[in-house]
Amino acid sequence: MSKITTELLLERAVPRSTRLRKIETLNLSKLQLKTGDLDPRLFSRLRHLQKLDLSDNLLDKFPNSLTLPDLRVLNCNNNKLEDVTALKQFPLLEELTYENNVYLTLNDDYKVMFLLQNLRLLNGKDITKLANHVRRVNSRKLTSKVTAHWEKFFRDQLPEKYTAEQVKSIKKKFLKSVQTNVVYGPSSLSEFTRWRVKMIAEELLACSLGLDLGTDPESEEMMDENEEESTESPREAAGDVDQVGDFSSYVTVTPSKRKRNHSKPGSGNKRSKTQANTKEEAEDVSAEPLHFLQCHSKGNSREDFKTQLWSCVFEPLLDCGARKDPIMSSSRTVATCGGESVCLIDCETGTVLKKYKVATEEFFSVAWTTLTMVISDSRKKSHNILAAAGRRGIVKLIHVAADFCYGEIKAHKKPIATVCFSPTRETHLFTASYDKRIALWDIGIPDCDYNFKASQLLVLEALSIPLRIALVPTCPDQYLLAGCEGGCFAWNIKLDKEQKSRPFEAIFQFPDEDGGMTTSHRVDGLAFLNDDVIVSKSSKPGCIYLWSWSRSFDTKGKGCQRTISAVILAELEWSPTDLSYLTLSTCPAKDYVFCGDEKGSVWMYNLSNYTTAWTSAKGKRSDRRIPPTQILKWPELRDNGEQLTEVLINNVVSDPTFTYLVVLTSVNITAIWKKS
Repeated sequence: MSKITTELLLERAVPRSTRLRKIETLNLSKLQLKTGDLDPRLFSRLRHLQKLDLSDNLLDKFPNSLTLPDLRVLNCNNNKLEDVTALKQFPLLEELTYENNVYLTLNDDYKVMFLLQNLRLLNGKDITKLANHVRRVNSRKLTSKVTAHWEKFFRDQLPEKYTAEQVKSIKKKFLKSVQTNVVYGPSSLSEFTRWRVKMIAEELLACSLGLDLGTDPESEEMMDENEEESTESPREAAGDVDQVGDFSSYVTVTPSKRKRNHSKPGSGNKRSKTQANTKEEAEDVSAEPLHFLQCHSKGNSREDFKTQLWSCVFEPLLDCGARKDPIMSSSRTVATCGGESVCLIDCETGTVLKKYKVATEEFFSVAWTTLTMVISDSRKKSHNILAAAGRRGIVKLIHVAADFCYGEIKAHKKPIATVCFSPTRETHLFTASYDKRIALWDIGIPDCDYNFKASQLLVLEALSIPLRIALVPTCPDQYLLAGCEGGCFAWNIKLDKEQKSRPFEAIFQFPDEDGGMTTSHRVDGLAFLNDDVIVSKSSKPGCIYLWSWSRSFDTKGKGCQRTISAVILAELEWSPTDLSYLTLSTCPAKDYVFCGDEKGSVWMYNLSNYTTAWTSAKGKRSDRRIPPTQILKWPELRDNGEQLTEVLINNVVSDPTFTYLVVLTSVNITAIWKKS
């Protein structure tokens, strides 16, 4: 029988308590405790515990699932600890002591400095400066050496088309070779160096090359496990931690029927004869569901079907060979965000390559840019940088290849709804906030020590909260469109103007339900289908508008805050729901529009037979609503025998070649479909 009981915990609380969940300080020293005495089920009820004293016991390790989400101070002096890696489950830890554990060495000190991003005091000493060196400089040097070793000795051994057996063989040889030959720092830290080299090497194989390492998600350690769900809104959280590069556990929910989707175009919608005979219906896109992932769970809980997923964007390809997939013509890695985490997913294998987590955040938007950074010996190299933002109004900047969040920008005092980078100026980032402002930032380029300087270049004043933003493809340095809670607006963003804070230049009006025109409506979906055609929703339920930028907006017109009628080219038939924030996206290379609905379905529109006519100066509006080319129905997903119901599709995004379709839901499921 365990020595630790509820009564003991209440008695040893400081001060004594009547409820486990109210305990903030707990003294369990000098109780002759062994590892088996630390019952995870009992400790999981100590949700607000911040200080824990386990000194003078007989502990040889920590259980991996000792859920203490708010632990800040831990004393493990005078035990028999042999390993410290399980301490990574306490990401908010600031003070740690484990003196007089005879099996622990200097290598273990370095491991905890790397694993615990918030750690300030170790065995009574301030390790802030050394820890930053370990996390930044040391990691950068080792990553450079590991990459060089792969490029020189192993990259050419991998054939263009490889089998699983070949991958397994080369992985084994590479891991053995790299741990033997990559040397850095004093010999006293050789164990730590081998530990980090193996970690970096595995991540290089998994992320940079897109190889499935065959890891079993069931066996991997969780950052937090089975954290009790709060009855508060999903925007309420506690604690704060940044973690990059963890191959965190995730759940794959399998559909009860995994058949290819051959649903007929626009199934479930009645059509007139004219609509039924349109040419676009000849194409029936066969799409196969590949993966259903539950990788954004709060505290990694497998019971979390509440976290909302909001944004996803495919990683751009780099020119360097190590990043380029030899099979795919475009990137198959996608960044997704929702709840407290951002994930990088390989769409083909369903592998969660990396997970970045901030316990007090709810991420709403992610965006990629490619920066040319100076590396060692003054050489320059292109790297992909991911920006992530959300409820806290802070933009996190992540150097993905280095597994490092190198900085943040406190952009707004209210939540950030969406972010996007300029396609022509790689350091220019737009942030749209609940403070009714859109800000333009120059995020700068970090130096070899990740020092950078961000500056605000412009503030665009909106009349209501901006929800979606889009730069005009033909003049991305001059005009920006925003879909807002109160309408659709355009701003002049040209930087040669002296005015730093600017009002909108135009507001667009659309047909209303009574046949008139209105500017007052929520626009929660906005994207360009090509250089001229804009797709937006939802001025009224059941309809998505396609309209012309060039014919609606006269760039030579003078005056500010003009009211302009949008020149409508067509309407797309869509769900009659009045639910908001089910956004749309486009695949310009294939002339496709995607939009999810309130029933878990994805509406797909192939508009290639219309775009030519729309580009004509005399192009007329389509008389009838254009039906979807196809509707992908949500499959029957079951978790522990229970079917998931009431699935909202918050976002749908395809890669540039429309090979993969990533679907984000309201039930913490990321669905990945593949066009076959």
